[in-house]
Amino acid sequence: MGAFLDKPKTEKHNAHGAGNGVRYGLSSMQGWRVEMEDAHTAVVGIPRGLDDWSFFAVYDGHAGSRVANYCSSHLLEHITDNEDFRATETPGSALEPTIENVKSGIRTGFLKIDEYMRNFADLRNGMDRSGSTAVAVLLSPGHVYFINCGDSRAVLYRSGQVCFSTQDHKPSNPREKERIQNAGGSVMIQRVNGSLAVSRALGDYDYKCVDGKGPTEQLVSPEPEVYEIVRADEDEFIILACDGIWDVMSNEELCEFVKYRLELADDLEKVCNSVVDTCLHKGSRDNMSIVLVCFQNAPKVSEEAIKKDAVLDKHLESRVEEIMTNAGEEGMPDLAHVMRILAAESIPHLPPGGGLAAKRSVIEEVYNRLNPHRESDGGSGDLEDPW
Repeated sequence: MGAFLDKPKTEKHNAHGAGNGVRYGLSSMQGWRVEMEDAHTAVVGIPRGLDDWSFFAVYDGHAGSRVANYCSSHLLEHITDNEDFRATETPGSALEPTIENVKSGIRTGFLKIDEYMRNFADLRNGMDRSGSTAVAVLLSPGHVYFINCGDSRAVLYRSGQVCFSTQDHKPSNPREKERIQNAGGSVMIQRVNGSLAVSRALGDYDYKCVDGKGPTEQLVSPEPEVYEIVRADEDEFIILACDGIWDVMSNEELCEFVKYRLELADDLEKVCNSVVDTCLHKGSRDNMSIVLVCFQNAPKVSEEAIKKDAVLDKHLESRVEEIMTNAGEEGMPDLAHVMRILAAESIPHLPPGGGLAAKRSVIEEVYNRLNPHRESDGGSGDLEDPW
């Protein structure tokens, strides 16, 4: 199907902002995929009286970007404008919704936007078969509402550890598999009818046309799971990311890597960019998107961490010089060979969660300086194992 490019597209889309006691940064990159199908939302201050609320989301599109892009612009309004979310309001007032109103309103908003998009001509006539996962957080002054539909994921880092993670909706999960089979489908090679790798998503109307079944009983369900958590002073940050990130990093690895980066720089866009680049070097072949939301208790820049990292960089630079200087009769080694040698060594203080992949840019810079006549080795990564 020609799903991958000859070399990855590494240009990034970035944004950042602050308000309501949080800062956020985001990064997205097309990578090896022939199209960019991810989208995102970042809103600090929600219209219609919820100025001290915020909303962040990542959408991982598949079979096209139509659904992901529409949701990035309109999912929030479908949530906050529906009658379930606004049930406590009386004419002329804008009361803060109750926890149950919020949870009910989120669910209703997902079902409403899914039904609304079904009427788009290109989606109705099958010209566009796209769908999208959605993972989001809605922050009120007192609560964090985690919202998940599909296999993108959000995690909360609190008191130095992963405190909460959404659960991926995969077809092989017993509860998901039961719904799929009840709708007349099957799970083969861990996919819905052997084709779709997620069991909940917005769009994907080819999987939502079983007669006699409601919208949440179809082969693919648009129903989100919603969890509310009381905010705490110990909250440090929330990460939302698509599976292009989670494919190569666990919850703990990614959180430890973000913590390490936050101790080196407080530029959240740069932190997110380093995540995306590291995941590319660790072998991710998917589009990649990450939104990082930092609370006031997030890790701060540390002079000690900066010094330690500089020592590591110096060590790697000298090792690359040694490897290339000692190449001898075999000639100048390629970058992959240099990376393999370093990977076999016991190098102290490599970035947690990122390892040697997180330092590829440092290694590459020295390599390129010492070997200016090199042939291109595929740019920022290889389709095989990076080294």
